[in-house]
Amino acid sequence: MADKVTQRDILDLIEELLKVPAGSITADTQIGDVEEWDSLMHVMIIGELESRLGVVIPLEDAVEVTCVRELLERAGCL
Repeated sequence: MADKVTQRDILDLIEELLKVPAGSITADTQIGDVEEWDSLMHVMIIGELESRLGVVIPLEDAVEVTCVRELLERAGCL
């Protein structure tokens, strides 16, 4: 991982990619509750986490993620 990535960095990136208002995605957000977060967007988010923030989440872990908290845990932010 690059420099220490914060929870806020990841939440900001997710909100930007989903084009949702700032502050609308939290650690408690369930992926299934966000209309814009479909399977294609999930793959894009995982890819952007790696390319923009240096956060690598193996594909086998990424497909099991059902909420933002799990994503943050796998990114080492929780």
